Amino acid sequence: METIYLIIVGFLLILAVFDLFVGVSNDAVNFLNSAIGARVAHFRTILIIAAAGVLVGAMMSAGMMDVARHGIMLPLHFSFHEVMIVFLAVMVTDVIVLDTFNTLGLPTSTTVSLVFELLGAAFVLAVIKIFSGAPFVLSDLINTDKVLTVIIAIFVSVAIALVFGILVQWLTRIIFTFNQKRHNSTAISIFGGISFTILLYFIFIKGISKSPFVEEGAKDWIVANTNILLVAGFIVTTMLSFVLNLCKINIFKIIILTGTFALAMAFAGNDLVNFIGVPLAGLSSYQDWMNNGAGDANSFMMSSLMESAKSPFFYLLAAGLVMIIAITTSKKAQNVVKTSVDLSRQDEGDEMFGSSRAARSLVRATQKSGLFFSRFIPKALTAKIDKRFSKDEISLPDGAAFDVVRAAINLVLSSVLIVIGTNYKLPLSTTYVTFMVAMGTSLADRAWSRESAVFRVTGVMSVIGGWFITAGVSFMACALVCLLMYYGGFVAMFLLMGLAIFLLIRSNIQFGKKKEEEEKDRIFTQMMRSRDPQEIWELLQTHVSKAQTSVCQFVLDQYNHILNGLANENFSELNIVEKELANKQEELKRLRRKEFLSIRRIPRDIAIERNTWFHLGINSNKQYIYCLIRMLEPVKEHVDNHFNPLPESYRIEFQTFQNRINELMIQTTAMLNKKEFEGYKDVLKQADLYKDELSVLRENLIERMHHSEDTSLYNILQVYLNLLQESQELLSIMRHQLRATQKLLAQ
Repeated sequence: METIYLIIVGFLLILAVFDLFVGVSNDAVNFLNSAIGARVAHFRTILIIAAAGVLVGAMMSAGMMDVARHGIMLPLHFSFHEVMIVFLAVMVTDVIVLDTFNTLGLPTSTTVSLVFELLGAAFVLAVIKIFSGAPFVLSDLINTDKVLTVIIAIFVSVAIALVFGILVQWLTRIIFTFNQKRHNSTAISIFGGISFTILLYFIFIKGISKSPFVEEGAKDWIVANTNILLVAGFIVTTMLSFVLNLCKINIFKIIILTGTFALAMAFAGNDLVNFIGVPLAGLSSYQDWMNNGAGDANSFMMSSLMESAKSPFFYLLAAGLVMIIAITTSKKAQNVVKTSVDLSRQDEGDEMFGSSRAARSLVRATQKSGLFFSRFIPKALTAKIDKRFSKDEISLPDGAAFDVVRAAINLVLSSVLIVIGTNYKLPLSTTYVTFMVAMGTSLADRAWSRESAVFRVTGVMSVIGGWFITAGVSFMACALVCLLMYYGGFVAMFLLMGLAIFLLIRSNIQFGKKKEEEEKDRIFTQMMRSRDPQEIWELLQTHVSKAQTSVCQFVLDQYNHILNGLANENFSELNIVEKELANKQEELKRLRRKEFLSIRRIPRDIAIERNTWFHLGINSNKQYIYCLIRMLEPVKEHVDNHFNPLPESYRIEFQTFQNRINELMIQTTAMLNKKEFEGYKDVLKQADLYKDELSVLRENLIERMHHSEDTSLYNILQVYLNLLQESQELLSIMRHQLRATQKLLAQ
């Protein structure tokens, strides 16, 4: 029995390492998005600063928060066996839930997932104990007051962070416009003094001063002299900012890097329990049971967990090192950061979220409200404010999503709100605060234009919805896992442990494949970063060439799959084609938006001249898919119903045309890929000739069907007739695509 529980404890500690990786991948957005979004330093430099903050925060951690021990569950009335079930269920569920959100690129809260997983597992066991006749009520087994506080804090933190993000950024932009050369040196010095004071307060007074490695006398002195330290800090940092500004050193960049360190330190110090709290609580429970439980796991009550415990320094240091490895190597961390940065970027880009009805309604209502209130604001005042928000003089570093002013506000305001929440003992989620501040500041900065507002709103609503879904999913999933473990015993425990490992491995493999596909579209990223219209036009030509080549090759492959599926009566092959066509439709929607964004940034005369061919080429791509769908549906239905196959004579008859179409499509693909269209008119003429021959074939088939008395082949001949018709249409679309692309890319 001891060996089994030792294996479970070992597995909890192993999962703690996985949890650190996926948790840090999720929470990296909290302290990386501002520095990365503003491109204040090289990516490696930003990671080094964040890693230093994480390591300091982990080593200076105030020790274990009690949420994993008795913050949600009251272990006084739970046995060692029941407590181990809860801890194992929480860790298995937590790793899977967080990894799923990271793979989707959605930032979520490790605090909320942990709390609701603990709540779900403890609730199930509490209900079982109560219904089994134990003399308890729910409040004897679960800390209901703490749970209610966390739920309220979720709503409060989201609303407060968004509102303050809008207000503070709007006021800041009135002072500091997008033109950094016109910033007032006095205003910069005062802003630097305020920002550095807040961040130093955040780092030293609320961070290091609470460390168990700081003597009690020093802590008492810091608390007693906090106000004096703040005033002195403001004076010194303001003067220092003034001197640095005179030396032409960008104060905002220093603020951003300092803020990155501060938030990384706070994250490691405060959120460490979300990753290692449960495994260490499990280890503590096992040690207590081994020393005092006399081998009875079902009756030995875990009253020892009601006491607060400090984490050994070795565990904190090890956790900090694992977190550093995670943020420097995890591709999923970069994926989550990308979501936050893209939703708050100053200019338009590849919007990763689509348009939803709720977002469209909200944007429409906001526009109407804005028009209504604008009637009561003097036009002179409106013009003056608009001038402060003018983007005509904006100059962003290559690849930056927003300027250093907004990045600094993101970090400083997030720190302020986290400090306030700590002072009032509100369990604010650092993820919620930092993300919503970033959304509020981008909204105030007028980064959400009419062209991108619905996509940004949809994205924010998706992320917020994901947060609340996290709570529900974590609760229900952990409750179910706990129930299976309780009634399934050790067999269920080990099976679920294996399932968690399998899902993690599969998720990482799938994520790797997804990232490989995303890496292929580097050209669009370059177009969005470039400020030179001529360079954008050259990149757009390459992008169109590659996109049209890909579509043409895809169409040829799926066309042959449909014909092979019919000839071989292979229903699974036709099913795959159906899924591929659906995926391609979604991909073409994104492709259309990307290229449409780009064509608006090329030289105006070229955009006007080539506009018709640009849209004709894009429409040809869509028509390709519609043609294949029309071809596939009757074929798939025929094969699915096991009707008569296509006679051999008709297969041989059509094989010649299939080969000809393949040859023309291959020639077209080569021209599109190389952007060399010499002899393209011959391809167009050949396509017309084949279309005419297909018409003759269709007429002959119709004639035979009219005079044939054999009705057994009627269904398959109808399918064959449709195949001939759509093959003609395919050639027509190919001609349109080739001609449009040649005209668009002509020098």
